[in-house]
Amino acid sequence: MSMPVDGRWAGILAELERRRAFARSMGGAARLARQNEAGKLDARARVAALFDDATFVEIGALAGGSSEAGETPAPADGLIAGFGLVDGRPVLAGAEDVTVLGGSIGDRGADKRYRLTQLAAQERVPLVFMLEGAGHRLTNEHAGRRPNDLQGLAELSGLVPIVCLVMGASAGHSALTAPLADFVVMTQAASMFAAGPPIVKAAIGESVTKEELGGPQVHVVQSGVAHNLAADDHEAIGLARRYLGHFPSNAWGAPPAGTGMDTGPRRLDGILGLIDPDPRIAFRMAGVLRLLVDDGSLLEIQPRYGAALITALAHLGGRSVAIVANDPSVNAGAVDAAAADKAAHFLNVANAFHLPVIFLTDNPGVMAGTTAEKAGTLRHAARMFVAQHRLRVPKLHVTLRKAFGFGSSIMGMNPFDHQTLSLAFPAITLGSMPAASGAAAAGLDEAARARIAADQSDGAWQLADRLGYDDIIDPRDLRDALLHGLSLAGARTSTHAGPAHFSGINP
Repeated sequence: MSMPVDGRWAGILAELERRRAFARSMGGAARLARQNEAGKLDARARVAALFDDATFVEIGALAGGSSEAGETPAPADGLIAGFGLVDGRPVLAGAEDVTVLGGSIGDRGADKRYRLTQLAAQERVPLVFMLEGAGHRLTNEHAGRRPNDLQGLAELSGLVPIVCLVMGASAGHSALTAPLADFVVMTQAASMFAAGPPIVKAAIGESVTKEELGGPQVHVVQSGVAHNLAADDHEAIGLARRYLGHFPSNAWGAPPAGTGMDTGPRRLDGILGLIDPDPRIAFRMAGVLRLLVDDGSLLEIQPRYGAALITALAHLGGRSVAIVANDPSVNAGAVDAAAADKAAHFLNVANAFHLPVIFLTDNPGVMAGTTAEKAGTLRHAARMFVAQHRLRVPKLHVTLRKAFGFGSSIMGMNPFDHQTLSLAFPAITLGSMPAASGAAAAGLDEAARARIAADQSDGAWQLADRLGYDDIIDPRDLRDALLHGLSLAGARTSTHAGPAHFSGINP
């Protein structure tokens, strides 16, 4: 039972509560109702859903309090900020409040955003931004005259996981948060752009809707700025929590262990029915991955972009791993610019936070043709090659059926290049390029073509003889072989000295 407040404190504490109530009022009942009618959570509900129950602690709530008596009140200055627990671990978050001046960024809100990045760096905890706002306010007094959150995010990159959820229209400075994050989720109701439709119309005369300009079809499917699509706010927040569950809190820590019944060795008896030994027959890699990893742990990253490569997080034997796998059901697994671009980013994130990387290779090489050349596929593939070469986490490579030219190199099939383990299935085909097309281009006769085809199909045994592979395995033993490799690398995955640093220029 609380004691009565001393009279000398009563007025002071009453004023504190009044100011707190103003901060909690957000944009008022009418605007909050419209937000809910649109099927979206308000900013405070979004924050509450992100964190474990009753763990959120707000910071900067009284910022914007001086606007209360003005013409444009701005409770909390339109940004709900603070920290709490996600699966029992501390996380910082900021959520734009679209009900307050359209979620625009005021001077105090800008300072809160930067404060979040500084706290994340100082306390070494992940940072989540939830976006639905109009960018900087035109009425700001000090825009561009002090450090801002974009600078903070750039400095924070690779030190702690950064997640961005786009949950409505996000423009200008607000939208720039997304490409600086490690993982970006858009909801079906979201859009993001450097400038909104009215400004685009005034500047270049182009008439577009928000969806045409920067909706999920643009950024999840075509540009790759966003990684995953969620049906609504709840699903987006669930993806954020799940994503964070695969990573350590910072680059000085080890990835958390997965839990569940399916963490031990087991033979993949069903894999022979999924993968035909003929490399010309396509199969869906996602089915193989679901069979391979701990039950229910597979989380594909960017499944709708660069689909010739699958990038996924999972648990294998309870260990958090990153997987890069060709999907032969898409262009036979040939790596195009989009696939290489997403893989390079994914590999950099995995390397920064010490996730072992598993490469499952089945491709005819890097995509060829005029469209591929105009898209800069060679440069994107080179960027992916550099990213995999710079990996200093356990690197496990498996050639499933085929690997040709640079397509094999970017998938980690480079002998003595920091692999913990390099494996192959027995019926693989290898070479600088497929025998049929390469021999035709070179004008070789039938005897030469047959000899090259035989050499390529004998590649597994030749490379194993030269220790290009550590072993040739029965496909049904794939999970157990990878578990052995992860066990070998256990000492490296248990403790870490800190962030990864590399010199050199990315292609």
